[in-house]
Amino acid sequence: MSGCGCAEVVTPGLLDLFDARARMIAAARPIRGSERVALAEAARRVLAEDALAGLDMPGVDNSAMDGYALRLAEISLEGLPVALRVPAGAGVLRLPEGGCARIFTGAPVPLGADAVVPQERVHLDAEGRVHVEGELAEGANIRRRGEETRVGDLLLPVGARLDAAAIALLASHGIDEVNVVRRLRVALFSTGDELIEPGSARVPGQVYDSNRAMLHALLALAGCEVLDLGVIADTSLDLQRAFAEARIEADLVVCTGGVSVGEEDHVRPVIERLGGIAFHGVAMKPGKPFALGYLGDSLSDGTPLIALPGNPVASLVGWQLLALPFVQVSQGREAAPLQRFPVTAGFSRRGPKGRRELLRVVLDWTSGAPVARLAGGQGSHMLSAASQAHGYLMIDANDNVEEGHAYGYCPAVQFLD
Repeated sequence: MSGCGCAEVVTPGLLDLFDARARMIAAARPIRGSERVALAEAARRVLAEDALAGLDMPGVDNSAMDGYALRLAEISLEGLPVALRVPAGAGVLRLPEGGCARIFTGAPVPLGADAVVPQERVHLDAEGRVHVEGELAEGANIRRRGEETRVGDLLLPVGARLDAAAIALLASHGIDEVNVVRRLRVALFSTGDELIEPGSARVPGQVYDSNRAMLHALLALAGCEVLDLGVIADTSLDLQRAFAEARIEADLVVCTGGVSVGEEDHVRPVIERLGGIAFHGVAMKPGKPFALGYLGDSLSDGTPLIALPGNPVASLVGWQLLALPFVQVSQGREAAPLQRFPVTAGFSRRGPKGRRELLRVVLDWTSGAPVARLAGGQGSHMLSAASQAHGYLMIDANDNVEEGHAYGYCPAVQFLD
């Protein structure tokens, strides 16, 4: 693939990684448009409006466990006869004076009862009367009506992404449809005369297009609709045609390859003719030749474009650290914060020159505390290490890695979105 950008040199004018990330987030604009979908189809979708409680939750006072509902004032040495049996799903009954109710988790607490004693804290005498062991406070083990939500309370705010727990919450209020933001439509293509489709016959010098397959999967995981334009030849005319089509059909354009500054890297000049470049070049390794641009008059009014490097690991890192938060904000969500915490390095390594380095590592928990070890070769073309890595050890520019010292670690799981 063209545009490696992996030489160990200090390139002037590169944007700091965190500055670039902040610019990406600031530049993103939420798309307009929504659709109503069945709750069963709403996983990973983004709410287009606040979801409000339609019920008090719980709907009635109910038991938090299996046991016996009773009046505290009636507990005596003689014990209480079991006057009622209340399973989950029963109606609200009234507790007779001088008696208790056998009750099960989730069942409505009978009117008049002011506590539930767990079945483990009672014993039954020969006559079947209930004797309570230990102290019991008023309201013990009773879930009060509306203690979680009241009708009209906010369940989930606009912009919330619907995961399994959120879907369960909505379902618990009888909601079977939700209004969600329409899917972000992303035009995706790779550039490179050397690229061929996986499954096709290969001759020396040709390379299977792994980037497009990877980015298609990442975009789908992020909840996007992907318009796959395939592999575009490394010519200005072909690129211009692809960008023109992408601008009409998509909310966002993502391309990979040809974005560096070599003689065969035509992406940037074409973008500048059809629109402009907001920034190009980030002080990170891998991923330096990353660019944010646009097709049209401006970044705010035109179609935004993210140009990722051609080397696959550089493309992956550029997506995870820079492109993904842009997509999240474009979907009407908040950009997920970049998690970073210290772990001990299990190796030594010469530090990067002039830019932060993201080393692909696995965490070794053998000693009880996490130790980061290299996942394999660290070349920006080496997908084997990236496929095995648990995350990245982030090394500041010009710092050496010393075994036993602590460095910032970013877990890759956060990027699964």
